[in-house]
Amino acid sequence: MKFIYILLSLITSQITYAQTDTVSTTTKLTFSGFADVYYAYDFNKPVSHERPGFLYNHSRHNEFNVNLAFLKAAYTSNKVRGTLALMAGTYAQYNLAAEQELLKNIFEANAGVQLAPKLWLDAGIFASHIGLESAISKDNYTLTRSLAAENTPYYESGAKLTYEAGSKWIFTGLVLNGWQNIREPEGNSSKAIGTQIQFKPTDKILLNSSTFIGNEKPDSVKQQRYFHDFYAIFQISEQFKLAAIFDIGAEKRADSGGSGNYTGNTYNTWFNPTLLLHYNFTDKVGLGARAEYYHDPNNVIIASGTRNGFKTFGYSLNLDYAPVTKVLLRLEGRLLDSEDAVFTRDNRAVDESLAITSSLAILF
Repeated sequence: MKFIYILLSLITSQITYAQTDTVSTTTKLTFSGFADVYYAYDFNKPVSHERPGFLYNHSRHNEFNVNLAFLKAAYTSNKVRGTLALMAGTYAQYNLAAEQELLKNIFEANAGVQLAPKLWLDAGIFASHIGLESAISKDNYTLTRSLAAENTPYYESGAKLTYEAGSKWIFTGLVLNGWQNIREPEGNSSKAIGTQIQFKPTDKILLNSSTFIGNEKPDSVKQQRYFHDFYAIFQISEQFKLAAIFDIGAEKRADSGGSGNYTGNTYNTWFNPTLLLHYNFTDKVGLGARAEYYHDPNNVIIASGTRNGFKTFGYSLNLDYAPVTKVLLRLEGRLLDSEDAVFTRDNRAVDESLAITSSLAILF
C-alpha cells in the first residue's frame, strides 16, 4: 500500500503540472499496470522450492506465485519525459536481492529532457540496453527467459544520450553504475560505459549492437569486463518472426595468488548463441521455441563449481493463447542439458533440468 500511495501521489502532482504547463504545447500522462502470475514445476524437485540460482524469472517450484507485477506512471511533453514504476514479485525478490531495501521495488524511475531535435538525455533507473528479452513476459518470444537474458542486466542506473538519425538508425551512449546495479558495489568507485546502435534497413529487419565496459570487482582487485551483445530480428511473414542472438564477454583474470595483480593480458571469456522463433497460427494462438548454448568454463557469470565450468544447452517450446485483448496464457516445457552435473535431484548432482511453467499475464 505504501508503494501504491507513492505512485498515486506522483500521478496527482504530474496531472497538476500538465494543467499549468505553458511551455509545451503537448503533454500526456499515462498510467498502466502489468501482472504475471505463474506456476512452475521443476522435475528435479528442489526441497527449498528454489530453482537454479542463475534463473531469476518464474524461479519458484511447485507453487503459485507472482513473477512480476507493477504500476507505472509515464509523463511526456514536447521536451520532457519521465517514468516511475513500482513492482513486486519473485522477479524483484531474486533479481534485486543485492540492492538496498528501499530500492528493491523500483522497476523504473527516470527523467529525460530533449537537448536538440532527436537528441534526448535520460537519467535514473531504466531498462537495460543489453539484450532482446525484457522482464515483461508478454513481450518475449518465449515464456521463460533465455540464459543470455537471465545473466545479463535487466535494468541499469546512470545516464544516457539517445540520438535518432533518421528512420533507420538509433545511437545511444551510456554512463552507468555498473552491471545491473542501482547502487555501486561495496568498494567499487568506478563507472561503466556502454553503447547501443540499432539499424533498421527495412520494416522487417532490425539489427542491434550493444557494448559494456566496466569493472565489477572492488577497486583493490580491479578486473575490467568487456561485453558485446548482438541480435537480429527478422519478420519473415505476418505470422512468423525469428531472432538470432550472440553474446560474448571477457573479464581480466587476476593471478592465482589472490593479490589482485594481472596475469599478463589474459582474460576469462564466455559466450552464448541463442535462436528464438514465434509463429502465430491465429490472432489468439501462437507457438514459441528456443535453442541456446551457454559457455562459461571459468565461471565468470554462472558459478557451477565443477571441473568444466558451466557449459549448457537449452531447449524450450511454449504454447500461447490470448482469450481476450491484453490477456495472455502461456504453457512452456524447458530442458537444460549440461556437460557437468550442475543441477541437484534427490540430494545428488545431475546434468539435466526439466521444468514446465505456466503463466497468466494481464496488461492494463
